[in-house]
Amino acid sequence: MDDFDDDSFNDVLGAMEMPTAAKQPKVDAPAAKAVNPAPSNSTEPSGSGRPAPGKPASNPHCVLVHSKQRGNPILKSILNVPLEFRDDIVPDYVVGRTSCVLYLSLKYHNLNPDYICQRLKALGKMYELRVLLVQVDTPEPNNALKSLTRISLLADLTMMLAWNAEEAGKIIETYKQFEKRPPDLIMERVESNPHQKLLAALTNIKPVNKTDAAALLHTFGNLGNIINASEERLSQVMGLGPRKAKKLYKTLQEPFLSK
Repeated sequence: MDDFDDDSFNDVLGAMEMPTAAKQPKVDAPAAKAVNPAPSNSTEPSGSGRPAPGKPASNPHCVLVHSKQRGNPILKSILNVPLEFRDDIVPDYVVGRTSCVLYLSLKYHNLNPDYICQRLKALGKMYELRVLLVQVDTPEPNNALKSLTRISLLADLTMMLAWNAEEAGKIIETYKQFEKRPPDLIMERVESNPHQKLLAALTNIKPVNKTDAAALLHTFGNLGNIINASEERLSQVMGLGPRKAKKLYKTLQEPFLSK
């Protein structure tokens, strides 16, 4: 597995039945249940991502943990959400109705390179968000990470790296805690302060950084004075220098409207 272009690995990967589009979890209509209730031994579609029928309903606030993960040190750092061990789930962790996590340590991966391929075959098309949580616990992780990155791209996985067991557990915990949080919590915040907007605009000019932008505004007072300043005057601003001043002057003198 250390060789990224190894033909045997390519054969194994090529034989995998890679999922295409993830399926939405199926929700049975209440009326349909009343008319024709499902028998106790019926099975869910492969894309549902729900535990098999016949098992008690899960607590929606819990992280579902496969029973084989008992004793994994990463569980010790999951303190803010409850855990529920089950043997009827395919992934290692279920962190949402449509989200799951497969856990893999690089040390184990190097000893058993086919393991992740087998897990992905079993997972099939389940779940919309499929996280491959990799714990980097080897001194030379580059080749293994290249191979896992390739697998992640082909199998529609989001690969997350953790550098110790505590960090891995916190990643799982965070996925569960943010399951129903609005996306604007992690979206870029648009500054409303004019000064901050101007700082952001100036830093879009490479290689001008925030310190340079602040020095320019402190020296010239406003954008108009910066635009009207000569290249030589710009280069005299503390920390800017001739190279940055030349790039800034050239950018500010270019026409804003394209013909």
